[in-house]
Amino acid sequence: MFEELKTFITVVECKNFTRAGELLHLSQPSVSAHVKNLENRFQTILIHRSVKQKNIIITESGEQLYQYAKKILQLTEEISLDIHNNIPTLKGHLRIGASLTIGEYILPAFLATFFEKYPDIEMEVYIDNTSVIAEQVKSLALDIGLIEGSASSNQFVQEYILEDHLVLALPYIPNQNLSLKDKNFIINTLKDSRWIIREGGSGTKEYVDLFLSSYEITPKQIMTMGSNYAIIESVRNGLGVTVISHIVAKLPASQNQISIYPLEDHFRRHFSYILPKAIPPSYAAECFINELKKYTAHLSL
Repeated sequence: MFEELKTFITVVECKNFTRAGELLHLSQPSVSAHVKNLENRFQTILIHRSVKQKNIIITESGEQLYQYAKKILQLTEEISLDIHNNIPTLKGHLRIGASLTIGEYILPAFLATFFEKYPDIEMEVYIDNTSVIAEQVKSLALDIGLIEGSASSNQFVQEYILEDHLVLALPYIPNQNLSLKDKNFIINTLKDSRWIIREGGSGTKEYVDLFLSSYEITPKQIMTMGSNYAIIESVRNGLGVTVISHIVAKLPASQNQISIYPLEDHFRRHFSYILPKAIPPSYAAECFINELKKYTAHLSL
């Protein structure tokens, strides 16, 4: 039943049977069978399926099971770790890779809590874009990768840990009223702007490209930067506009240094951890993942 619950959680979070199967390395019929087994067990419909709709609709019963399932799997992991924690001191060496948004804005605070519990674990932390981190995990140069979006390879074990959403960020103008529902207004407002974007291989750049394509904007000038901080500082100083994680933009926006506008639901993404599928994780890696999941479960972004 644990595997069926894990499958159900993934389907709910992906909102798609096919994508859930890809993440879990299961065929779509297997994913459907897992969900059907749960529906038979609880004698209720958990998910409404429609061939005409891309995404699924979670029923009220499905939402209840989703919440309980997450608690059950989390508790199971905690039981396992608590049993192992009878060992007086956990030692080990971890090589962690993180994409820039995670590495600069989430990881430092998490590590402070992690080392309070496991002070004797040695750690190397590398920060780069999602593409590079995924390649290093695949080659076993890293034990764990923390990335934006999904890693398109069946060589990883991957699990979503946090949801992020992207915003349009502009230089601050008092009482600026920009309607993202008015496509022509967006095009006319932004067509002559300089766009400041992340480099190729970055998860964020994919969403910049999606925004430009969605609004049929062809930038007259593009400036590429490999740092989220540098991009926000550039926007703050009036150099241009960007699409970026709200985690990066929310503080300067709250201080009226830039203006931000939330984007549509398809500009939401997940942060994930990935592990190499070729080898089992060390106990130190399991502890890291478990603590990270507990930390992000209570993180308010």
